[in-house]
Amino acid sequence: MERTLAACQRLKQPYELILVDDGSADNSANLLIAAAENWANHVIAVILNRNYGQHSAIMAGFKQATGDLVITLDADLQNPPEEIPNLVQVAEQGYDVVGTRRMNRQDSWFRKTASKIINVMITKATGRTMGDYGCMLRAYRRNIINAMLQCHERSTFIPILANTFARRTIEIDVAHAEREFGDSKYSFMKLINLMFDLLTCLTTTPLRLLSVVGSFIAASGFLLAVLLIILRLIFGAMWAAEGVFTLFAILFIFIGAQFIAMGLLGEYIGRMYNDVRARPRYFIQKIVGIHQDTDENQEKK
Repeated sequence: MERTLAACQRLKQPYELILVDDGSADNSANLLIAAAENWANHVIAVILNRNYGQHSAIMAGFKQATGDLVITLDADLQNPPEEIPNLVQVAEQGYDVVGTRRMNRQDSWFRKTASKIINVMITKATGRTMGDYGCMLRAYRRNIINAMLQCHERSTFIPILANTFARRTIEIDVAHAEREFGDSKYSFMKLINLMFDLLTCLTTTPLRLLSVVGSFIAASGFLLAVLLIILRLIFGAMWAAEGVFTLFAILFIFIGAQFIAMGLLGEYIGRMYNDVRARPRYFIQKIVGIHQDTDENQEKK
């Protein structure tokens, strides 16, 4: 916290420091409360009653933030707080989201590999190229924060959600240090679960693939059936091996039809999933002009 406060004091703008305790089992909550009781620290402590996960805790912090620019930072100090002024400087150039890319990353080979796979998957699904979605040292404009707070899905990944609403994004290089305290909460199984969560929350493509695969199998069965008919006409009934190949062709057609039906059912499920998430259809950043005055006059009436 001392390093973060020192970095914030270098800023020209007023600031607040929001610390979220995500159901920690140690004395962290009491330390945050003690820091928040000292008004000189500009600290707001948010204490959650249990562990809800990294991104839910960040959303809880967003709810309490009042500034025009919000910067997220993990407490493990792998991303140095001294980078905060750099993010503020870049954000002032008109960017909605300032992402970061960890240089000389101090993590295990497994975590680096898993991160690369996740980054490629996210880039393919969203169409926004960023080299390091896993680095949570990021800056978000107030309009992006407001848009994210209107989204009510339980499973979310904040960098992706922010890019859904952002018009201008950029990624800058930041330093990365070894973890000083504790161990990473992302075990092997949690990383696997994260990959599946991202795959299901980003896109309905896996459901649509069922229709694609089914169409391919059904088309293969149909072509096989046509080929068998032609070969039977040319070589006679003895070539057909007592109808075994014909059964395979019919089986392929039925299996393909089942996959297509599952894909269509998945399309409906995907549409229901999108509606349940209740994301706003659009988010207005600003209204300027005569329509604003008209709306205000109507409200007064």
